[in-house]
Order: sequence, then C-alpha cells, then structure tokens
Amino acid sequence: MDVTKHPIQVALIATPEATASTLYGMYDLLKAPGRDWALVTTGAPGDSLLAPMVVSADGQPVDAANGVTIVPDGSLADCPDPAVICVPDLFVAPGEALAGRFDAVIGWMRECFERGTMIASACSGALLLGEAGLLRGQDATTHWAYCDAMAQQYPGVRVLERQALVASGDGQRLIMAGGGTTWIDLTLYIISRLVSVDEAMHVARIYMVNWHDFGQQPYARLARASQSGDRLIADAQVWIADNYRQPAPVKAMIERAGIPERSFKRRFAQATGMSPLEYIHTLRLEDAKQLLEASGDSVEAIAVEVGYEDASFFSRLFRRKVGITPAQYRRKFGGMRRALSPGRAAHEVG
Repeated sequence: MDVTKHPIQVALIATPEATASTLYGMYDLLKAPGRDWALVTTGAPGDSLLAPMVVSADGQPVDAANGVTIVPDGSLADCPDPAVICVPDLFVAPGEALAGRFDAVIGWMRECFERGTMIASACSGALLLGEAGLLRGQDATTHWAYCDAMAQQYPGVRVLERQALVASGDGQRLIMAGGGTTWIDLTLYIISRLVSVDEAMHVARIYMVNWHDFGQQPYARLARASQSGDRLIADAQVWIADNYRQPAPVKAMIERAGIPERSFKRRFAQATGMSPLEYIHTLRLEDAKQLLEASGDSVEAIAVEVGYEDASFFSRLFRRKVGITPAQYRRKFGGMRRALSPGRAAHEVG
C-alpha cells in the first residue's frame, strides 16, 4: 500500500448477525492512527490516516445480534474500492447453514478481492470468507468453537485452530483472527500493513493492548465432542465423565461396553472424532485447567488428582494440548478468576 495517499478507506460490513461491539471496536482502533498519538503527546489530535466506513448491503440500518441498531455510512455500492474489507464476527451456531443469506456481500467481496483488496475477518466472520470460496486451499483460523465446523463445511481449507492470527492467500490478503478479543490483534495487524509497525505500536500503547502471543488454544475448551448418536458410545461418554481419573480408564470402558476392543475404538472414533485415550486426556486436562484456576494445589498434586501419576508427562501433555505450561496457565487465568471473585475489595483488583 502507498502510505502517502491518506486517508486509506477501510470497509466494515454490518449484517444482522454482526456483533456491534466488535464492529465499532475495530472502527475506533482504525480511526486512531495519526490522530490519537498526537493527541496524547502534544495535546492536539492529528489527522486520521485511515478512513473506516461502515457499510450494509443496501445502506439501511441494521439491528445487530446484540440488539444494537447499526447505522451504516453507506451501502456496498458507496464503497466500490476499499483497501481492506473487515468482516466482524457472525452470531450463528457452529455448522449453521449460511447459503443464500449473504449473496450480495459475497459477490461484492469477491469483486473487491479480484481487484487487490485485502479481506480480514474477526472470529466466526471467517465463515463468510469460506462461504465466498476465498479459502479453498488456504490456511485459515476462526474462533476455536467453530474450527471443526469450518473444516467440515469448507473442505480444502486448512484450519489452524491454535492460531490467533493467520494471513494467507495471494499476497497474504486474507487475514483471519481467532475468537473473542483477537479482533484487536487483527486490527493492529491491519494498521501495520496499511500504515506502519510504529503506528500500530502507538495504538497498542494508547489502548494498553495485550497481544495474544500464546494463540487461542489456552482459551479453548478441549473436549468439544457432544454425546454421540451411537447409544453404546453415548453411554460410554456418560460413564467416563465421572470415571476418567481411575487407572486404565480405556480398558474399563471397553470391558463395560462388552464388545471387542477394536470395534469399540473404531465406533468411538467415528462417533466423537477422537480415540478413547485422546478423549480421556481432554477430560482430564479440562479438569486440570479448573483446578489450576481455582486452587492453590501444586502442579504435581493436580496431576495426581486428574489421573496422572507422572507429573512430568502431565506437564508435557498440557503444554502440547493447551499451548502453554500449567504454571503459565495458572498465572494467566488464576489471577483473572481471583479478580472476578465476588467479595474482593476494589483496591485489591489490578
């Protein structure tokens, strides 16, 4: 991008499925480069280097998913050649069919992308890029709860569920953030691409942004498989939920099921997408995460509590699956839980 030509236009798409907080949060950060750093350092605001514009398909107001009415600056036709198109998160269920709901937006996105526009999505907004066919053969990410659905709905997309930010496609013009507040990382990255890294750092310092350098895996719930339509496996899932701490839980499940080991493992994998052992590991690690947040027990004691005699193995497994060590997880989320606990004095928070 030629940073001498300012302000650079950035389009933010408003749909009924959008979350207003994400859309307007991105708008605020995009408006900051060139303006806010000057304000806090000299007392006078500078000129904004980016020109964010909220657009809806027809330019009419949109009642967003959280009930806030978004009044756009114009329609898609009023923004024919933006440097970047930003797709906020979509308030839809994982796996929900999107066909036919966004035809006008998808057509406009494709045309813009063919002309060289960068397209960025926050959270589940990446599903719209998949629906547009822009992610075939590309790396992608989305909110951890939507990764499985994205991989199933859009074959050929390489979903990197641990990543908080992914840039792919021709010229790395497809940029996707993971879940929750990773839209902040996304917006800073856009600023760094359109303006400069220094300006992105200025915005980060003003807004006191913490980069998601561990990715989104520490936030993910590992055991995402619901109870199966296979009654035998569903029964095994219910039983193991209360018995995964015991020694040799896979063997116990198989004996309880009363079918050959090979058949059980095959049916379990078909029903849940995991092997029985992997499923048990996810249950144990979710339990360990709760204990690390809420208790002061040692990592060794927690390992034993959830069913691991070897604390070193537990720590290695935890890091591989969660993305950070048990000690790092406790520092990150234990303090948050304590700060949010009822009855804590205001002066103790922070």
